[in-house]
Amino acid sequence: MAIQITFPDGNVKSFDAPVTALEIAQGISPGLAKKAAVARVDGQLWDLTRPIDRDATIAIVTRDQPEALEVIRHDAAHVMAQAVQELYPGTQITFGPSTETGFYYDFARDEPFTEDDLAGIEQRMREIVGRDLPITREVWPREKVIAFFDDHGEAFKSEWVKEGIAPDEEISIYKQGDNWLDMCLGPHLPSTGKLGTSFKLMRVGGVYWRGDANNAQLQRIYGTAWANDKELKAYLHMLEEAEKRDHRKLARQLDLFHQQEEAPGMVFWHPKGWALWQAVEQYMRKVYRDCGYQEVRGPQIMDVSLWKKSGHWDNYHENMFFTESEKRTYAVKPMNCPGHVQIYNAGLYSYRDLPIRYGEFGGCHRNEPSGALHGIMRVRAFTQDDGHIFCTPQQVESEVTAFHRQAMKVYDDFGFTDLAIKIALRPDKRLGTDEIWDQAEEALRAALRAAGVDWEELPGEGAFYGPKIEYHLKDSIGRAWQVGTMQVDFMMPERLGAEYVDEHSQRQHPVMLHRAIVGSMERFIGILIEHHAGAMPYWLSPLQAVVAPIVSDADDYARRVHQALHEAGVRVQADLRNEKINYKIREHATHKVPVIVVVGRKEAEEGTVTLRLRGQERQQTLPLADAVKRLIEGI
Repeated sequence: MAIQITFPDGNVKSFDAPVTALEIAQGISPGLAKKAAVARVDGQLWDLTRPIDRDATIAIVTRDQPEALEVIRHDAAHVMAQAVQELYPGTQITFGPSTETGFYYDFARDEPFTEDDLAGIEQRMREIVGRDLPITREVWPREKVIAFFDDHGEAFKSEWVKEGIAPDEEISIYKQGDNWLDMCLGPHLPSTGKLGTSFKLMRVGGVYWRGDANNAQLQRIYGTAWANDKELKAYLHMLEEAEKRDHRKLARQLDLFHQQEEAPGMVFWHPKGWALWQAVEQYMRKVYRDCGYQEVRGPQIMDVSLWKKSGHWDNYHENMFFTESEKRTYAVKPMNCPGHVQIYNAGLYSYRDLPIRYGEFGGCHRNEPSGALHGIMRVRAFTQDDGHIFCTPQQVESEVTAFHRQAMKVYDDFGFTDLAIKIALRPDKRLGTDEIWDQAEEALRAALRAAGVDWEELPGEGAFYGPKIEYHLKDSIGRAWQVGTMQVDFMMPERLGAEYVDEHSQRQHPVMLHRAIVGSMERFIGILIEHHAGAMPYWLSPLQAVVAPIVSDADDYARRVHQALHEAGVRVQADLRNEKINYKIREHATHKVPVIVVVGRKEAEEGTVTLRLRGQERQQTLPLADAVKRLIEGI
């Protein structure tokens, strides 16, 4: 019976026997076959050398397409595992997936790997690529897989199969040449030579088998892989830039904040750092006011009974902190939404009163794993620019569309112009019926259509109580950060008894929209620091100006200038130290102060100041009143 293969352009070709995608590509053009990485068969990624034995729609995926990159990285992980086992006999393999920027593999070995081992492993990987070993797929019965791994001392692989795979299941095995294999879903490239050498091993880390601290400790080797050397070089350059911009280093250099072991995942804000925080908070507070939000404040801890009603206990309790008093158990709030429902429930509202918009700079605590903490980007104690809108179902689209406009303006004001918008859809673990989720997801789509924007959909990544729009900002060196969200929630108002009276005098549950623009204040400030490399825009700078006298005779005048700027609302300091002016200028430039106001005897006599602006060679001398006006306008 002939096999009908349909191509992306709609053309159909018949084959008398099973055919591989590689053979199809060769029939189209030798050049296409050479560039091909994998195929897409009926929408599923497929090995080029795996036979297609049924009618199917097929597309050839070339190496330069985004879908191929995940396969390249997965192959790199397998080649690395083979290299490690060739160099270090007796090392056990576990698992090695691709990641957003590369790959890793976890190994069990008595002697720890060091950073010095990476160069040798990388060189062996290049040798394996040079051998151009065929990568072939086989399907084995479960018992054969267990027997193989037991015979070869692969205890972790054997355990995984015994405990995680049903007795009647078959398992796909991928071989690299004749001497190395791993079980894997695939797909993979046709041979190790197709991987190329656009990869680099990055670092060594420690993890636990199955992510459980009670299990054996494994060693993880991380690498990065790209489609070509140009992309690899660009990524490594980006990492160099990221190292220079690391918010933790800049925080020390600029005296913004610190963290210490006595408060893991929490932040000690220094005066300059808190000034930066307040600049962000007060800006966002104005956004609240301008957009019709009423600012509220909820308790920091509440009885666990409330968290059980809200659904957090069943879906989130492993990430929460708890405390006890007088034989009652309380949860430290991981989010603000249940508290806002209590504030709403304190009144009785008509449909004419809706929408009601609450905003809170609410402090939250989440029990993040210690290994996941990272400066102020991933913390246990944080504050959100959190808001909730209580509205009717008919108001959802207009409220979401209005929020989108607010968010886009905020990101532009903070210096972010390259954004991606995504909708995270229903997860496996969730509240509510499919009908409710259909309604909520379509409401978000309709709002984005009304706003005239494109978006990407993320199946399975929504919150347990509703789908959400995510805003992903791209920073100045090309990294993407997920910050703001807008979530549609039909569940929590009903679970917590929120109601309004509709036009028919019937009680209804409002829709609750969870929204944040910057998200975690800590994380957003960390992103800002790295995006601007610590050189914050003038309006955001913790210290906007320094008054530096050239000679001590000008100290009194420097104090007058400082007072004038301070009274005008400029964040300013006077540097009256007995140091040379060039030393002061260099130091304040290192601290990325936007404006250095230089005064000497001449300026004191004439009532002028000389402004040195960050990043500009040219100085400007102005009357004091004009300089004050200019700096105020900058704010």
